[in-house]
Formats: sequence, structure tokens, C-alpha cells
Amino acid sequence: MANILLLIVCFAAGMILRRTGRFPESTPAALNGFIIHVSLPAVALLHIHNLRLDLSLVYTVAMAWLLFGAAWLLFRPAGRLLGLSRETVGALILVGGLGNTSFVGLPMIEAFYGKEFLGVGLIADQLGSFLVLSTLGILTATLHSSGELSARQIVRKILYFPPFQALVLALLLRPVPFHPWAVTVLQKVGDTLTPLALASVGFQLQLAHMKGELRPLSLGLCYKLLLAPALVALLFVALCGAGGKVIQVTIFEAAMAPMISAGIIAVDHRLNPPLVSLMIGIGIPLSFLTLTGWWWLLQRV
Repeated sequence: MANILLLIVCFAAGMILRRTGRFPESTPAALNGFIIHVSLPAVALLHIHNLRLDLSLVYTVAMAWLLFGAAWLLFRPAGRLLGLSRETVGALILVGGLGNTSFVGLPMIEAFYGKEFLGVGLIADQLGSFLVLSTLGILTATLHSSGELSARQIVRKILYFPPFQALVLALLLRPVPFHPWAVTVLQKVGDTLTPLALASVGFQLQLAHMKGELRPLSLGLCYKLLLAPALVALLFVALCGAGGKVIQVTIFEAAMAPMISAGIIAVDHRLNPPLVSLMIGIGIPLSFLTLTGWWWLLQRV
């Protein structure tokens, strides 16, 4: 559980640095810029290049796309009903619609299901969550950020999104073996993603904002931690008749806390940063309880 401890330490470090005033107010912008232009591309190059595809995991791949689409269908009308701003709706779709299927998801899979199912988590993360973030995620962030953009500008923004470019490059380079030195460098650079992202979220987290964001916060976490995995279970198990451990792990991944990288993109586009920080800062520790409940339930269904 070293990864979970790292989450706590980096998140707390961000909060402490803000309270002590040791870092300037512009710190999150600098950290987020490094994550988007350096850390995320390194992760894409390394993991997409090495990914082993399996048709039996089609449900696992579809899970993230399904939940992101469902988030659009839920949060857009809910936003109008509750009178939420465009930026708040965008934050809910982006952060509530994507799960932390990697850094939180993988250690949780290992703890509850064993190392033999880590491959399911990687598929859910790389061909699911990360690919959605690099395409529909950046589209969502662009559409809900302040300012009107033409279709050409939106397409340009997606194509020039560094993680998307790295994703395309990784797919093109799949036939080419990476030198061990390149693998080591990409691994070390990619490892900066979660510590920097958690420090950035912790730096921005202000619990005093919770009262003003209580309705969207409750809506977002209720969807991500409860409704989303229930929807996957309904569609895959009840309607499609799928079963087995792989499906259990896929539903388990659907129940993960909000995706840290999605939060970074949302903040970078000024989509209600206080709400984003609250969803991640509260959602991750809360998910430890809800995930235990989902694991218990899945053993008995």
C-alpha cells in the first residue's frame, strides 16, 4: 500500500505548503503545466507502446467511454435544473466522468483481487480513461471553458494537446522496441505525475469552499462512487449477461475516485478549481470505504 501512502503524503504536502506560504499562489499553474507537457506524455509513450491488446477485454475498454457519455447525459440537464454555471458543469463531467483507474485503481486491484488482474486495470486505464481524457476530455474542457471557440479551434486544441500527440506517437512506434535507457527515462519522468498532481490539488484545496459547492460536490461524488459502477453492473451483467472475475474488476475500476489528471485539465481550463479540488481531495479517501463496499457486493452477486 505504498502508493496509497504516497497519495496521502503528497496531498498533505500541498496543503502544508499553501498554509505556510512557502510557495507562491501561482504554484498550481506551474505544476499543472509540467504535468500536461511532460509527465502525461511520458506516461502515454511508455504504457501505450507496451500495451498488449485482448478482445476479451472489450467490456473493460468500453467502461470508461460509457461512463463519460453517461456523465454528459446526467450533468448537462442537472446543471440546468440546479442553475449551475457552464464551468461547474464542465468540471462535473470531466472529473465526475473519469476515474482514477491507474494510481489508485491498480493498488486497489492488487489488494482486493491479486496481481494477476493488474492487466485488466491497465487496459481500463490506457485504452479507457487516458484515451477518453486525451480526446473527449479535452473537448469537454474546451467547450465549457470561458470564451467561444470555433470547431476548427477546438479540433486544433485537441490535436495540439501534448498527451494526445504522445498517444498517437506511441501507437505509431509500437512496432519499434524502445531502448532500455528510453524506458527508464520515460518511467522516471512519468512517475512525477501523481506526486505533482496531488501536491497541486492539495495546494488548491480549501474546505471553506465546501459550503458553497455542496450541491455539485454531492452530485459529482454520488455519480462517480455509486451510480457509475451501478450503471456498469446493470449494463454488463444484467443486460449483456457478462460475468466472471474480469467483469468484477471492470466494475470495481468503474467505482474508483475521480481521476487526478482530469482534475488537472479542468483546473487548467478554469473549470471551477475549488470544486475540482474538493472532488479529488474528498473523493479519494471516501473511495476507500465505497470500494470496500463494492468489493463485498460483487462477491455476492
